[in-house]
Amino acid sequence: MKNRTIVRYLVYTLIGFTTLAAGVVLGKFFRDAQGIMETLPYLLIGIGAGVFGQNLSGVIKIWTKNKAPQAAKNKEIEEKDERNISLRHMAKAKAYDLMVIVFGSMITAIALFKIDRTLVIAFIIAYLFVLFSSIYFTIKYNKEM
Repeated sequence: MKNRTIVRYLVYTLIGFTTLAAGVVLGKFFRDAQGIMETLPYLLIGIGAGVFGQNLSGVIKIWTKNKAPQAAKNKEIEEKDERNISLRHMAKAKAYDLMVIVFGSMITAIALFKIDRTLVIAFIIAYLFVLFSSIYFTIKYNKEM
Protein backbone atom coordinates (compact mmCIF):
# COMPACT_ATOMS: atom_id res chain seq x y z
CA MET A 1 0.00 0.00 0.00
CA LYS A 2 2.77 2.44 0.89
CA ASN A 3 4.58 1.75 -2.38
CA ARG A 4 1.42 2.56 -4.35
CA THR A 5 1.07 5.84 -2.46
CA ILE A 6 4.67 6.89 -3.04
CA VAL A 7 4.40 5.92 -6.72
CA ARG A 8 1.26 8.05 -7.03
CA TYR A 9 3.05 11.02 -5.45
CA LEU A 10 6.02 10.49 -7.77
CA VAL A 11 3.76 10.43 -10.84
CA TYR A 12 2.03 13.64 -9.77
CA THR A 13 5.42 15.21 -9.03
CA LEU A 14 6.54 14.35 -12.55
CA ILE A 15 3.31 15.76 -14.01
CA GLY A 16 3.79 18.97 -12.02
CA PHE A 17 7.40 19.32 -13.14
CA THR A 18 6.39 18.70 -16.77
CA THR A 19 3.67 21.34 -16.53
CA LEU A 20 6.13 23.78 -14.97
CA ALA A 21 8.71 23.10 -17.69
CA ALA A 22 6.08 23.47 -20.43
CA GLY A 23 5.13 26.87 -19.01
CA VAL A 24 8.76 27.99 -18.98
CA VAL A 25 9.30 26.78 -22.57
CA LEU A 26 6.09 28.46 -23.80
CA GLY A 27 7.06 31.67 -22.05
CA LYS A 28 10.49 31.59 -23.65
CA PHE A 29 9.41 30.87 -27.23
CA PHE A 30 6.13 32.78 -27.46
CA ARG A 31 7.12 36.21 -26.16
CA ASP A 32 4.94 38.11 -28.68
CA ALA A 33 1.82 36.00 -28.16
CA GLN A 34 -1.65 37.50 -27.99
CA GLY A 35 -4.78 36.47 -26.12
CA ILE A 36 -4.73 33.26 -24.11
CA MET A 37 -1.21 32.38 -25.25
CA GLU A 38 0.00 35.49 -23.47
CA THR A 39 -1.14 34.24 -20.06
CA LEU A 40 -1.02 30.46 -20.59
CA PRO A 41 2.70 30.10 -19.75
CA TYR A 42 2.24 31.83 -16.41
CA LEU A 43 -0.78 29.68 -15.57
CA LEU A 44 1.20 26.54 -16.41
CA ILE A 45 4.14 27.72 -14.30
CA GLY A 46 1.90 28.46 -11.31
CA ILE A 47 -0.11 25.25 -11.49
CA GLY A 48 2.98 23.15 -12.25
CA ALA A 49 4.95 24.63 -9.37
CA GLY A 50 2.07 24.02 -6.96
CA VAL A 51 1.50 20.42 -8.04
CA PHE A 52 5.24 19.70 -8.12
CA GLY A 53 5.92 21.16 -4.69
CA GLN A 54 2.93 19.63 -2.97
CA ASN A 55 3.57 16.12 -4.24
CA LEU A 56 7.32 16.30 -3.73
CA SER A 57 6.51 17.14 -0.12
CA GLY A 58 4.38 13.98 0.08
CA VAL A 59 7.22 11.88 -1.37
CA ILE A 60 9.69 13.29 1.15
CA LYS A 61 7.30 12.68 4.05
CA ILE A 62 6.71 9.04 3.09
CA TRP A 63 10.40 8.47 2.41
CA THR A 64 11.46 9.86 5.80
CA LYS A 65 8.66 7.92 7.49
CA ASN A 66 9.98 4.68 5.96
CA LYS A 67 13.59 5.52 6.87
CA ALA A 68 12.90 6.38 10.52
CA PRO A 69 9.57 4.94 11.72
CA GLN A 70 10.19 5.78 15.39
CA ALA A 71 10.88 9.44 14.59
CA ALA A 72 7.73 9.51 12.43
CA LYS A 73 5.68 8.08 15.30
CA ASN A 74 7.09 10.71 17.69
CA LYS A 75 6.25 13.46 15.20
CA GLU A 76 2.69 12.15 14.84
CA ILE A 77 2.28 12.17 18.63
CA GLU A 78 3.66 15.72 18.74
CA GLU A 79 1.23 16.88 16.04
CA LYS A 80 -1.76 15.48 17.95
CA ASP A 81 -0.66 16.97 21.28
CA GLU A 82 -3.30 19.40 22.59
CA ARG A 83 -0.71 22.01 23.55
CA ASN A 84 0.77 22.06 20.05
CA ILE A 85 -2.69 22.23 18.49
CA SER A 86 -3.51 25.19 20.72
CA LEU A 87 -0.25 26.90 19.76
CA ARG A 88 -0.98 26.43 16.06
CA HIS A 89 -4.45 27.90 16.49
CA MET A 90 -3.05 30.90 18.37
CA ALA A 91 -0.47 31.45 15.62
CA LYS A 92 -3.20 31.31 12.97
CA ALA A 93 -5.25 33.84 14.93
CA LYS A 94 -2.31 36.26 15.14
CA ALA A 95 -1.54 35.77 11.44
CA TYR A 96 -5.19 36.52 10.63
CA ASP A 97 -5.07 39.72 12.68
CA LEU A 98 -1.94 40.81 10.81
CA MET A 99 -3.48 39.85 7.47
CA VAL A 100 -6.48 42.08 8.08
CA ILE A 101 -4.21 45.06 8.76
CA VAL A 102 -1.81 44.38 5.88
CA PHE A 103 -4.51 43.69 3.27
CA GLY A 104 -6.49 46.74 4.35
CA SER A 105 -3.38 48.88 3.95
CA MET A 106 -2.57 47.34 0.58
CA ILE A 107 -6.10 47.93 -0.73
CA THR A 108 -5.86 51.56 0.38
CA ALA A 109 -2.49 51.95 -1.33
CA ILE A 110 -3.76 50.33 -4.54
CA ALA A 111 -6.79 52.63 -4.53
CA LEU A 112 -4.50 55.65 -4.13
CA PHE A 113 -2.35 54.55 -7.09
CA LYS A 114 -5.38 55.06 -9.33
CA ILE A 115 -5.47 51.46 -10.49
CA ASP A 116 -8.52 50.27 -12.45
CA ARG A 117 -11.60 50.51 -10.21
CA THR A 118 -12.82 47.01 -11.04
CA LEU A 119 -9.56 45.57 -9.70
CA VAL A 120 -9.84 47.60 -6.50
CA ILE A 121 -13.47 46.52 -6.09
CA ALA A 122 -12.47 42.87 -6.60
CA PHE A 123 -9.86 43.19 -3.83
CA ILE A 124 -12.38 44.86 -1.54
CA ILE A 125 -14.93 42.09 -2.18
CA ALA A 126 -12.32 39.42 -1.37
CA TYR A 127 -11.30 41.32 1.77
CA LEU A 128 -14.90 41.64 2.94
CA PHE A 129 -15.51 37.96 2.21
CA VAL A 130 -12.68 37.05 4.59
CA LEU A 131 -13.98 39.42 7.28
CA PHE A 132 -17.58 38.24 6.99
CA SER A 133 -16.54 34.59 7.03
CA SER A 134 -14.63 35.32 10.23
CA ILE A 135 -17.73 36.85 11.77
CA TYR A 136 -19.86 33.90 10.60
CA PHE A 137 -17.53 31.29 12.11
CA THR A 138 -17.23 33.25 15.34
CA ILE A 139 -21.01 33.26 15.73
CA LYS A 140 -21.25 29.59 14.72
CA TYR A 141 -18.60 28.43 17.21
CA ASN A 142 -20.08 30.56 20.00
CA LYS A 143 -23.42 28.81 19.51
CA GLU A 144 -21.74 25.40 19.59
CA MET A 145 -19.81 26.00 22.79
